[in-house]
Amino acid sequence: MKILITGAAGFIGSHVARLFVNKYPTYTIHNLDALTYAGNLANLTDIENKPNYTFIKGDITDAPFINTLFEKEKYNAVIHLAAESHVDRSITNPLEFVMTNVIGTVNLLNAAKVLHKANPNGFKLFYHVSTDEVYGALGETGMFVETTAYDPHSPYSASKASSDHFVRAYHDTYGLPALISNCSNNYGPNHFPEKLIPLCINNIKNNKPLPIYGKGENVRDWLFVKDHATAIDTIFHKAKPGSTYNIGGHNEWTNIDVIRLLCKVMDKKLGRAVGTNEKLITFVKDRAGHDLRYAIDASKLQNELGWVPSVTFEEGLDQTVDWYLQNEEWLNNVTSGNYANYYEAQYVKR
Repeated sequence: MKILITGAAGFIGSHVARLFVNKYPTYTIHNLDALTYAGNLANLTDIENKPNYTFIKGDITDAPFINTLFEKEKYNAVIHLAAESHVDRSITNPLEFVMTNVIGTVNLLNAAKVLHKANPNGFKLFYHVSTDEVYGALGETGMFVETTAYDPHSPYSASKASSDHFVRAYHDTYGLPALISNCSNNYGPNHFPEKLIPLCINNIKNNKPLPIYGKGENVRDWLFVKDHATAIDTIFHKAKPGSTYNIGGHNEWTNIDVIRLLCKVMDKKLGRAVGTNEKLITFVKDRAGHDLRYAIDASKLQNELGWVPSVTFEEGLDQTVDWYLQNEEWLNNVTSGNYANYYEAQYVKR
């Protein structure tokens, strides 16, 4: 089987590519990535010389390139992870999110549709990886299920909601075998430090303030990225086209409690006195349209396909901190250059 994984130089994509390359040596895995700021081939150095892995630099918004690539390679399946994913950046530049997340997805769908029409038995699946943010916000109770109505509140979530609808439309209109998964907040190794946990790990390491939006009361369900990769593997091989599955970690935490736990973990690992890192917490002006609570009900995935997360949040966070402390060169490389300018504009001036 020849599989195209888009965005596999990124955070989640790199873990999916690694899992598939190592677990399925008879599969041919192509990694298509534009290598924007969060795409990093250093995430994949351990598999870059594997005989069943190939990297292709390209942009999913380039329709002629995508069409030519699909015609040449005749993929059997696509796992689509390439996306702009940071809410703050979507508020600053929403059009970029429309181009990548909507237009880019439709370009891939069109190319897949051509392959499937020419050889229905050859092209088997278009798997679109999405987010729970498409559902909007929850109150103090309740959980997102696969039938929850869409109610996106940010340009990012609106762009992902649109792409989800296009995937379903291509399945319903053209018979393209497609499915979708919607995941909760991911964390783990190789995460670009614009997101809460890796940003705060880097700042604690360097004794810099820990910027927390509002009062830190926003609640998220946290999913360890390696568990997300195994869920994608399970869904890819077991789910029926036309299906949707929610993927969650069963770990609801407020942002402030996440960071307090992180501070305690890093106090110990860095040999600092208890409470040292917590003094770095700094509350900043809240993000516009900041959803209060997300919570995923992943019981359908567990009951139908047998997947459950393998680690608790505390276990996953401990592994995550260890990875960042052991990979200082990776962290220093990704936080050089434009990252400093972005960080200052996003947090220092709030």
